[in-house]
Amino acid sequence: MGTAEAWTDLTAVVRDVEALEGALGLLEWDQQTMMPRRGAAGRGAQIAALAKVLHERVTQPKVGDLLGALEGQALDEVQAAGVRNLRRSYARATRVSPTLVGKIAEAQSDAFNAWLTAKQDSDFPTFAPKLEKLLDLVRERAAVIDPAAHPYDTLLDEFDPGTTMADLRVTFARLQKGLGELLSAVRDHAELPVYDHPFDAAGQRGLHREVLTAMGFDFDAGRLDDAEHPFSLGLHPDDVRITTHMYPTDLLSSLSGSIHEGGHALYEQGLPVHLRGTTVAKPASFGLHESQSRFWENYIGRSRPFCEWLGGRIAARFPDAPADADLLYRSANRIHPGMIRIKADEVTYNLHIIVRFELEVMLFDGKLTVRDLPEAWNARYQEYLGVTPKNDAEGVLQDVHWSSGAIGYFPSYTLGNLYAASFGKVLETEMPDLWERVGKGDLLPIREWLRTNVHQKGTMKLAPALVKDVVGEQDLVENLLAYLWGRHGALYGVKRPV
Repeated sequence: MGTAEAWTDLTAVVRDVEALEGALGLLEWDQQTMMPRRGAAGRGAQIAALAKVLHERVTQPKVGDLLGALEGQALDEVQAAGVRNLRRSYARATRVSPTLVGKIAEAQSDAFNAWLTAKQDSDFPTFAPKLEKLLDLVRERAAVIDPAAHPYDTLLDEFDPGTTMADLRVTFARLQKGLGELLSAVRDHAELPVYDHPFDAAGQRGLHREVLTAMGFDFDAGRLDDAEHPFSLGLHPDDVRITTHMYPTDLLSSLSGSIHEGGHALYEQGLPVHLRGTTVAKPASFGLHESQSRFWENYIGRSRPFCEWLGGRIAARFPDAPADADLLYRSANRIHPGMIRIKADEVTYNLHIIVRFELEVMLFDGKLTVRDLPEAWNARYQEYLGVTPKNDAEGVLQDVHWSSGAIGYFPSYTLGNLYAASFGKVLETEMPDLWERVGKGDLLPIREWLRTNVHQKGTMKLAPALVKDVVGEQDLVENLLAYLWGRHGALYGVKRPV
């Protein structure tokens, strides 16, 4: 078989797989947004059946034969990247049986629905058996993928190839030290104000759509809906779903959630659609995906110029609400250690991630049982953040991730913060009028910069190499700490220790 013929056949298989992935994603989106609660059992069976079909397509012997036919051939840049990407995913997938795939999909559906009820009732023990079953299956899957590796390293590699527990321990140690110095410096200073005016959900939703439109989100290729836990989902670059959660008296948290998911969605909409079927029209890693959401949510969305523009938008929609830019800016950047990760300020956010990382590793090291999670969670929150959850709902049950078996995902948020700070540093140099534009709500040039440097690259390279292309040889941890000290230190009137 010639190279051209093998490549054509391979892309046909990938397009088929991508279509099935989109259909499976749609079932999962509906499960978290529109599905009636009694549909859970039927939906679990549907997801499991489709997951099996998808797995069979990914692992069919034909894929291995086509990859073999392309081995050692003269390939162009897209073909070489596609073969590299598919060889890796094929090797992982062929080691997992369709039966195990189906069991995991069914357990995920059961765990998600149990989590919804448990969170509502603040009752972790009712969720624990479902989580135990799911984690056992996740361990089994990791073991068959790479029996020689630590299971947590195998799971990390699924989200951010090349990242290891050893890498994260070093990175987290540096961050924890630097963040601790900043927290100590501001501890005795007066707290910044809270922005807690009441806002109706319909008015908030209109504001969210206005901000997302300014960011460049295409509503003809996407939509915004409500969910218990905000998320985004790219079914196709022309069909990208955002969900958000409206808080009646916390407009900034609600809006930050939509901006965060909007950053994810812009990445999905900006992928090279003309390369669908090559595996290249996909995000390079979950950490890089998180860099897009965190960049928009924090670097842009919590900046003073953005707050100046936002104040005008609030005044136009809510004439009776406070819209002072300085109040918005100070409130958006308030350092206040709390229980809820998605409401955390930038300075303490990574401490939330460190808690989750450490507990996940302990679970997979056998040093912690599922039933002991609440106690271990609460102890670490008291130690790292100085707070203790009053119940499981605001503690160990607050995140949806474990109910879907996404172990090893949380570190991607910190990787995203690291990448985002360095992207921002480069963008300020390359776009000298950046903050003037932001103050006017002229955000499209930012989207275009990200589209050119990140989105359109797809998976032509793995994330670390792509980031290096953009930022060069820079210390990502130092860039993040310098950015946080620069913004928050100035607000609190403190200087970084020399």
